[in-house]
Amino acid sequence: MNSVIEKLEEIERTAEAIVKHAQERKSEIEKELQEKRDRFDQETEAKTQEKLAKLRREREEKMTELLAEQREKNSQRVLDLEKEFEENHTAYVEKILKSIIEV
Repeated sequence: MNSVIEKLEEIERTAEAIVKHAQERKSEIEKELQEKRDRFDQETEAKTQEKLAKLRREREEKMTELLAEQREKNSQRVLDLEKEFEENHTAYVEKILKSIIEV
C-alpha cells in the first residue's frame, strides 16, 4: 500500500513539474511571440513610411514636371497673343472706334 501511495506521490510530483515547466515555457513562447509581433509591426511601419515617401517624391516630381510644361505653354500663348496684338492693334483700335461712333 505504501508503495502505491509513494508511486502516486511520485506521479503527482512529476505532473506538477510538467505543469510548472509548461507554464514557464508558455510564458517564454508568449514573450517570443510578442517580440516577433513588435518586430513585424516596426518593419511594416518602416516599409510603409518608405513607400509613402517614395510616392510623395514621385508625385512632387510629376507635379513639378506638369507645372513646367504648363508654364511653357502659357508663356508661348502669351508670346502668341502679344505678337497678334502687335500685328493687329491698329485693326482693334479701328473696330473699337467704329463701335463707339456707331452707338
